[in-house]
Amino acid sequence: MAFPGVPLMLLVGALARIPGSEGGKETPAVHFLLQQKAECRFLNGTQQVRLLDRFIYDRQEIARFDSDLGKFVAVTEFGKVDADYWNSNKDYLQYKKAGVDSFCRNNYEAAQTGQMVGRRAKPTVTISPTKMDPTSPNTILLCTATGFYPVEIEIQWLKNGEPEKEGVAFTEELQNGDWTYQLQVMLETQPQRGDVYTCKVEHASLEAPITVQWEPRSSSSARSKLWTGIMGAVIGMAFLAVGLFSYLKSKKATPIQPPAALMN
Repeated sequence: MAFPGVPLMLLVGALARIPGSEGGKETPAVHFLLQQKAECRFLNGTQQVRLLDRFIYDRQEIARFDSDLGKFVAVTEFGKVDADYWNSNKDYLQYKKAGVDSFCRNNYEAAQTGQMVGRRAKPTVTISPTKMDPTSPNTILLCTATGFYPVEIEIQWLKNGEPEKEGVAFTEELQNGDWTYQLQVMLETQPQRGDVYTCKVEHASLEAPITVQWEPRSSSSARSKLWTGIMGAVIGMAFLAVGLFSYLKSKKATPIQPPAALMN
């Protein structure tokens, strides 16, 4: 398993004038953002180390140095010129290759001391149902795992014990700002009474997967109809009892007439 090392990020904000602004008229400056993000990946401690030095322009990676390849690689056509130029500079290329030792391995011990390497934080898992459209039979089930570290995690939806693949959507992992992450997985479904939905989470911090279940309940309209039927039945039984009591009482109050032959 690969563990990301301590990232080094260099943010460079470059200001440039729009062409044609010369000649006395000032035009508002345009901001361009260049990011350089170095990433160390360790396998079996420092036995196998990979350095990725990424160059990102306006939130899109354009080129990277990959120590496994020993050279720069263009990610987009825009980064090809830079990658070719850096690869042609043998001194600079040698300097980047040495970064595996000078940057990654050199910082590994410090990362261990700071409990960043090998650190584990267990996720908290919750399920929340919602309806995007009240008239639709579909229900959105949202499984949220938060507070976990490292970032690698597997979340799966199950319906009645079987994996669900249709209607499943994943968000991107979000950083919480405390060296932990959160991830949400959505399931759009039509729950029926008796169905059992399970969110299953597997993570390096867990000895066994976390499973959280959700079962659909009767709708408010269905419950209202049920109570209406029950009350109607109770009222009907009450009227029947009153009517039967009145009938029996009237029969008891009527005197029994003797046969006509005896009266003569």
